[in-house]
Amino acid sequence: MTAEAKDTKALNSPDRQFALERTRNIGIAAHIDAGKTTTTERILFYTGLIHKMGDVDDGNTVTDWMEQERERGITITSAATTCYWTQKEDGCAKSYTGVPHRINIIDTPGHVDFTAEVERSMRVLDGAVAVFCGVAGVQPQSETVWRQATKYRVPRIAFVNKMDRIGANFENAVAEMRKKLGAPAYPVVLPIGREDALRGVIDLISNKAVIYDETDEVGLRYSVTDVPAELQAARDQAYQELVNAVADRDDQIAEYVLNEQPIPVPELKAAIRRLTCKIEFVPVLGGSAFKKKGVQPLVDAVIDYLPSPLEAFPVSGDIPGVEGEKSEVLPDDNGKFCSLAFKLWTDPFVGKLVFFRVYRGRLSKGDTIYNPRTRKRERVSRVMMIQADKRLDVESVYSGDIAALVGLRNITTGDTLCDEEAEILLEPPTFPEPVISMAVEPKSKSDRDKMSTGLQRLAEEDPTFRCFTNEETGQLIIAGMGELHLEIIRDRLLREFKVEASAGAPQIAYRETITSKAHGVGKFIRQSGGRGQYGHAEIDIEPNERGKGVVIENNIVGGIIPKEYIPAVIDGIEEAVKGGVVAGYTLVDVKISIVYGSFHEVDSSELAFKMAGIFALKEAVRAAHGIILEPIMKVEVTTPDEYQGDIMGDLNRRRGKIIAIENKSDATILRADVPLAEMFGYATAVRSLSKGRAAYSMEPSHFEPVPASVAATILESAKSKPAARS
Repeated sequence: MTAEAKDTKALNSPDRQFALERTRNIGIAAHIDAGKTTTTERILFYTGLIHKMGDVDDGNTVTDWMEQERERGITITSAATTCYWTQKEDGCAKSYTGVPHRINIIDTPGHVDFTAEVERSMRVLDGAVAVFCGVAGVQPQSETVWRQATKYRVPRIAFVNKMDRIGANFENAVAEMRKKLGAPAYPVVLPIGREDALRGVIDLISNKAVIYDETDEVGLRYSVTDVPAELQAARDQAYQELVNAVADRDDQIAEYVLNEQPIPVPELKAAIRRLTCKIEFVPVLGGSAFKKKGVQPLVDAVIDYLPSPLEAFPVSGDIPGVEGEKSEVLPDDNGKFCSLAFKLWTDPFVGKLVFFRVYRGRLSKGDTIYNPRTRKRERVSRVMMIQADKRLDVESVYSGDIAALVGLRNITTGDTLCDEEAEILLEPPTFPEPVISMAVEPKSKSDRDKMSTGLQRLAEEDPTFRCFTNEETGQLIIAGMGELHLEIIRDRLLREFKVEASAGAPQIAYRETITSKAHGVGKFIRQSGGRGQYGHAEIDIEPNERGKGVVIENNIVGGIIPKEYIPAVIDGIEEAVKGGVVAGYTLVDVKISIVYGSFHEVDSSELAFKMAGIFALKEAVRAAHGIILEPIMKVEVTTPDEYQGDIMGDLNRRRGKIIAIENKSDATILRADVPLAEMFGYATAVRSLSKGRAAYSMEPSHFEPVPASVAATILESAKSKPAARS
């Protein structure tokens, strides 16, 4: 049901400035360097939030506010900001003309090392703008963020950016969305021209052209005209394709088509909106954020097609203490307060910030909130709205708002914050496991405590970052999603916590698994003159489906092992799983059944049965032919044709498997699966092989067994360098 079909007055508090139906919570997401931050910057300028546009290359954009982001020209942390947009009569014909809307925007990173930022942002957004490069089309990280949006049921519109670049092809980008993403993507706005000839866009639905004034360097001056005669045929063809696609999915438009009646603009827009909100349609627009062409129609499309909080898919949560019962949380300012904490951040001036999305109710300073996970309540002292790195204190926040709290304790990413009388546990975002680790040491003894504090805070903020002490060597190990991720962690340690740290070579987060079924017996028997120790457990182990994790079942019958000792056996098995058997790496994808054992009426204890569980698992894994798994990366290299052979040869030397070769204009795209262990230093290698003209990206794909020769090296390394284990 759409917002227009509801009586929304009762859902809106009289105190709120912008009604729920006039609020949009959107994210800007895409592959690295597709133009997300530049697009966001242009939107903020045209909506009047800023009065001078920054550029990524100049390091002065609003949403890339961290020093590391401005130095490297990449987005590292998702930044939230709010702007306001009123559609104008002199623009393309729109259905909300003259009504101001509030748009909360989250600009997300494109680099795979910071995918957690995209994951948690998608969890709390109502809609997203997926930005694609007009030259490269659908790239690997584009697919990743698309899957993340699908996972959290986030409606999308697509913006084909960089249409001013040499080799840009709008039609190819749309075709790739349909082929690679399986997206029902259809243009609603076509670019006029491409490369140097890009001069405006055509609104297919209103049948108008927006031509930008080439003398205006900021893109504010444009004229709305009839579609140029030479482009009318192309517009009509694209419009007919759009109408047919909508009619196939919407009965109201199908009726117009069957009766051969002209479709009113508001009717067609409303139908596209309905389909987009149900994730059955993806409107596509084209333009160039850098050249400041086509951004205003994109903001109009956000208002026209992406859902308000009222139209987004409702979130649901578990009722604590009631197994199997779920409850929907519908937006309503007058309901019991319910929100999700999706991000933590340490601010140098105000301390720990908890970013949260309000799903129901309102929250004001002085109110008390409840955390069902910790079963504790806290008083709210400060509520803030966020503008990138700026904080604005407010009295209250309402349904659909994204804001931050200060001073809360014992909060982790994914916690539900709610009214104690309406206790609920919302589904938290999920995050991938780290794939790389290294040992770090402070350069002076005085820095040791500061480093521990800093790493602890960084681990609280970033769910994909881990830090722990290796018990065998006493070294401090940090683990993350890639080399850049850990480099940024070390840089933040230095800048924010004033700790200089030296680091060892990065280590791979290998895994272990088994290849066959086996039986394992574990006995822990000690006699010391007095009361002894006696624990005896036997297990069956077999491979589980890849990616299904570790499953432990208790199949003890007849009290062979008293039920009070079963948890101790399971604890022992879980401890052995984490520590591994073959080379000290975590065991994955196995099914374990506790099938037999025995006990002594006097000597048995929880400790004895825990040790029996450890011994049983180790024996079973050895008998089941344990193997080592290594992380495999999906690598895509875009290179001029003349360097294709050299780069393919280099990937083969790195134990890579070429999956696909695609020719696109004057470049070749190589897709390969390559072990992460072989990809260290690849950025330098690929630049050297191509004289700096090739570019690559990679993201985690899956785990595969390592070859026997490599396994021998890993085993030797694990024995001599236990700090490498994770």
